[in-house]
Amino acid sequence: MKRALSFDLANTLLALLLLSVLAANLLAADTWPEVSQLPLRLGPPDPLVMFNGQPVTSKKQWVNQRRPELKKLFAHYMYGTAPPAPAKIEFAVERVDKNFIGGKATKKEVTISFGSDIAPRIHLLLVTPNQRKRPAPVFVGVNFCGNHALVDDPTVRLTTAWMYDRQIGATNNRATDAGRGKQIDVWAIEQSIDRGYAAATFYSGDLEPDKADAPEGIRRSYANAGKNFDWGAIAAWAWGLSRAVDYLATDKDIDAKRIAVVGHSRYGKTALLAAAFDERMALAIPLQAGCGGTAPSRGKVGESVKQINNGFPHWFNAEFKKFNEQVDRLPFDQHCLVALCAPRPVLFSNAVEDSWANPTGQFEVLQAANPVYRLLKAGGLDAARMPETGKLIDSQLGYYIRPGKHSMTKDDWKIFLDFADRHFGKPKR
Repeated sequence: MKRALSFDLANTLLALLLLSVLAANLLAADTWPEVSQLPLRLGPPDPLVMFNGQPVTSKKQWVNQRRPELKKLFAHYMYGTAPPAPAKIEFAVERVDKNFIGGKATKKEVTISFGSDIAPRIHLLLVTPNQRKRPAPVFVGVNFCGNHALVDDPTVRLTTAWMYDRQIGATNNRATDAGRGKQIDVWAIEQSIDRGYAAATFYSGDLEPDKADAPEGIRRSYANAGKNFDWGAIAAWAWGLSRAVDYLATDKDIDAKRIAVVGHSRYGKTALLAAAFDERMALAIPLQAGCGGTAPSRGKVGESVKQINNGFPHWFNAEFKKFNEQVDRLPFDQHCLVALCAPRPVLFSNAVEDSWANPTGQFEVLQAANPVYRLLKAGGLDAARMPETGKLIDSQLGYYIRPGKHSMTKDDWKIFLDFADRHFGKPKR
């Protein structure tokens, strides 16, 4: 009997060893199992357990092994692999107004290009406070309607890119002057200026139009050049945010160590992905980002993986669609994306009536990411349960829920600024 038990134990240990070797080889080769071959995981996968089952017990192991592994898993199975930064990137400051917002700020319009007449360009609107004692911290993000809609200034470039007709001022899928200044409160730039922060933003469609077939987008430009990347639109917009940071890091008016990335809804998903993959973004605020962003993919409330893939097939890569009917095979969940931001601060913000974004599930995502922050001795989520409406949890992993619906408002920006003050320190003016 003892010999039989020893034989069974030896076989078990050998099987575990072979599994570990297989997983290591897969990681080294950047190849992963077919979705149907992934094991079922009925709950959120442990972010501190490697793909091969090995526990992560140290900061060194997280930084050198688990974090790179999770980035590859997200790229392969969900968002797609974006190209590296272009070898050639150019910044052209097109227009400057040093007396913007009644003299409170300086406005710059910066064109970011990539060395090709075919590739789309990013048109970045940057507004910096004039009253300050040192370079300003900055909020950077993607907007829905074009830079011209966010400020009351007839000289700001009117985007020529494709746009949903439902956006204010859009006709025949193009922006018109009728949309100028119609979304001032959405980004509330003057409020940020008054608090000592800069704001930088670009229209998503300038880089990658939000539609399934976008022949004028950056993804098609790479494909036309023979460089095929299986990346969805969210990854493309996140790539664009990194290119915006490339510029911001060169601007003497900006504190490159205090860059906060922010976004609403689909651009909240974009903001979180960008921060997870680009550590130059020192703080992340994804607002009401829901499925594919801040809500759990395994969640039972609100939008599902199948619904988001059917409704927006261009947002994620082809592999992610294979999880429509088998979401429990995902080798990660969105708490692992938050964990990739560690030790940097992340704020999830929601609205009571926005059940489609699953506010309760988002709080659970923060709870599931908390062990990684604790391992890194970076603080974490300092709350055992969701806060009451209108109360900000401003710990390293933060949470806020307000009355209302799916929107980005001046009141949201007050909370964003309060959270940034807490973690960046109030700007010196």
